[in-house]
Amino acid sequence: MKTIKITLLLFCMTLLGVSCSSDDDNSIPFNPTPQQQNIVEIALDTPELSTLVAALTRADGNLVDVLNGDGPFTVLAPTNAAFTAFLNQNGFASLEDVPTDVLSQILLNHVIMADVTSSDLVAMGAGYASGSATGAAGMNISIFFDTTSGVRFNNAGTVTTPDIDASNGTIHIINGVLGLPDIVDHAINNPSFTSLVTALGAADGDLVSDLRLDGPYTVLAPDNDAFETFLDGTPLGSVDTAVLRQILLNHVLSAAVNSEFLINAGAGYTNTLANGAGGNAMSLYFNTDNGVMFNGISSVFEADVVGTNGIIHAVDAVIGLPTVVTFAAADPNFSTLVSALTDLTPGTDFVEILSRTSGSNADGINPDYTVFAPTNDAFDALIEDLGGVPDESTLTQVLLYHVASEANVTSGDLMPGANPVTSLQGGSFTLNVPGTGDNIADITDGSGATDIGVVAVDVQAANGVIHVLNKVMLPN
Repeated sequence: MKTIKITLLLFCMTLLGVSCSSDDDNSIPFNPTPQQQNIVEIALDTPELSTLVAALTRADGNLVDVLNGDGPFTVLAPTNAAFTAFLNQNGFASLEDVPTDVLSQILLNHVIMADVTSSDLVAMGAGYASGSATGAAGMNISIFFDTTSGVRFNNAGTVTTPDIDASNGTIHIINGVLGLPDIVDHAINNPSFTSLVTALGAADGDLVSDLRLDGPYTVLAPDNDAFETFLDGTPLGSVDTAVLRQILLNHVLSAAVNSEFLINAGAGYTNTLANGAGGNAMSLYFNTDNGVMFNGISSVFEADVVGTNGIIHAVDAVIGLPTVVTFAAADPNFSTLVSALTDLTPGTDFVEILSRTSGSNADGINPDYTVFAPTNDAFDALIEDLGGVPDESTLTQVLLYHVASEANVTSGDLMPGANPVTSLQGGSFTLNVPGTGDNIADITDGSGATDIGVVAVDVQAANGVIHVLNKVMLPN
């Protein structure tokens, strides 16, 4: 129907043209509807955006041509006054003093590759949009918006004139230039992270300055509610500042890890910047079976907030310093081990014992621990070999045989050849390095079995380290 109408209109216009040409005295002038201007054309016609136009012209990347394109774009357009303030604050005498590559990234940080109106932003309240500047891991830098009091971006620019409609998008005129935010800037700009920012300032060392370095970093950022739950009424100022530093560093990875990488990996271990037992890098377990969860307790609710030097994932719980029990409980590969340590051996409080972080205990069982943790498949094989689950007394001795106390023995501590280990059970076994096949090490246990393999190593906790076994060891 639309095609028919257009054809008829053209036909009528042709007839009108013929009629007019045949009678000059009765001619009717033809005034076509003006074509809607695009973003660049509107900026050129807006005096208070003249510095923006000059910046777009000067910057690397042919940005004028880009914004003359089809889009759709949303441009957060700083006023001339905003540019003047920005130049003064950053020690530039004029726009010509700003390196053109830097200027390009700053300007791209004001461009969203979608048509976003002020009503769209107000409906969402607060959150993140993806700008067009390049940040950590080659991802686009995030822009924080908050509509609590007007529409404000990165706590630096407020919309003064919204929703200027262009043929290829929308312009919002703002009263501040949005600099390129690092991960600390993102934390400061978002009021949901005020407790985190306070904690970073209170902890030993200068974590705020550290997290402004080049990185890249990934920060698992607990929100204010997460800190409130973690502190449980205890004032932040009452937390030992050295401990607080380690807790915060347990949320920082020394790489830019986005959610796509974690989801593709599925589950596994990585290291944080915190120190575990022996001064080794603390491990962190992640699992993506149901969202992205860390150490079995903290889930991501806002992923991939990108800054110049890293990525933030907002999480709903503070990730305390893990014990060996934390990892056993978090990793589903150890679910049978956890059952053995709890339900099947109620006469021994293995959870309490293996959660200890200080020595001089009355029973003489003190951290650090080295735990040799059989997988679920390893326990299944044992049960099949024995024709059932061992009785509590036997199982207790077997479990004690998999723990060495007062020693955090990592794979790097092992020497080539035979390495004897004395267990809490009292018996010993031998680690033979290197292992055969895919084994990192082979084990000869008290029963004389030699087909036991260490298949993963160095899951580092605050009170010890875990190595993974493919078969359950048996004492003599």
